[in-house]
Amino acid sequence: MTLLIDNVGELVTNDVAIGRGPLGILTDGALVVGDDGRIAWVGLRSAAPDADQRLDADGHAVIPGFVDSHAHLVFAGDRAAEFAARMAGEPYTGGGIRTTVAATRAASDDTLRANVARLRREMLRQGTTTVEIKSGYGLSVADETRSLAVAREFTDETTFLGAHVVPADTDADTYTSLVCGKMLDGAAPFARWIDVFCERGAFDVDQSRAVLTAGIAAGLGARIHANQLTPGDGVRLAVELGAASADHCTHLSPADIDALGGAPADGTTGTVATLLPGAEFSTRSGYPDARALVDAGATVALATDCNPGSSYTSAMPFCIALAVREMRMTPAEALWSATLGGARALRRTDIGHLGVGARANVAILDAPSHLHLAYRPGVPLVHTVLLDGEPT
Repeated sequence: MTLLIDNVGELVTNDVAIGRGPLGILTDGALVVGDDGRIAWVGLRSAAPDADQRLDADGHAVIPGFVDSHAHLVFAGDRAAEFAARMAGEPYTGGGIRTTVAATRAASDDTLRANVARLRREMLRQGTTTVEIKSGYGLSVADETRSLAVAREFTDETTFLGAHVVPADTDADTYTSLVCGKMLDGAAPFARWIDVFCERGAFDVDQSRAVLTAGIAAGLGARIHANQLTPGDGVRLAVELGAASADHCTHLSPADIDALGGAPADGTTGTVATLLPGAEFSTRSGYPDARALVDAGATVALATDCNPGSSYTSAMPFCIALAVREMRMTPAEALWSATLGGARALRRTDIGHLGVGARANVAILDAPSHLHLAYRPGVPLVHTVLLDGEPT
């Protein structure tokens, strides 16, 4: 069955060949979803072909579904008390990760599965049609493997993050060897990506290089948690290894910005700077300088970093509002980064836009323009979501 989405007030295609401006906007546009769940036609409403069914957008804005390229959804328990302590003035150090590790190891597969399902439903209701899910709260061969097996039930974009922190009962070099060996062997069949927390108190640049190169040799793509808590070498390591993304990018030097600006991502190559403003909001930290990255020519993505400790939000619209208010992005830049930017961070060309051939992952807003995503923060503006052309 084909579907015509008609009477669209503002259609954001993210295809500059279709519409105006960087978002490829069509006013009074329409699109047709083919029976394969992909966009078969897009253009002005007056020229729309016939279809088997019609969905009236009632003059509202239609945008690509959000692409959340950084999320930690496989966990048990929460860290609400830790959040309260931070709001009372205690600094964030990342040490609470081990609290979640203990709860996750003690949880059953069904408990973990139910929590991922709950969060995935939250995301879908808010317009997120593609999500990347990391492991990282198991930190043993068995628990990292089962975490990724659970994640794979919900997405193909799964990331092995065994190198999240060093467990208390070992040292960094010994644990790095385990991650690069038996743990990688167990995790690789369930993962598309490998990641490492390159940070003081976690893994240094040499250990991070060892983890990523082992993952690349095993056929996984590279991503990296870089420069979140302190300045460091993570961003330049990402560019050196051709990682798909360097995530957080909170503490950047001019050389880091130049490196990312010199390696913009096009969907198949380059390194995306993935910014996670929910983490800065939740840890009461300074925000990344998105304006400097955009002006340097870097490809920027926005993602939620949904996790129980430092960013317990599943809302991409909230992250868009933060990016505009706190990181000096324009509303158009923020929406692009939350859709096509996220797709490029996952090296996907079939999502994040509404051009012909793309997956029909669509969000219809209860608003006339994409501007309302930043203009009306906290308001549930996503009215209807289509996943591969099917209402969710």
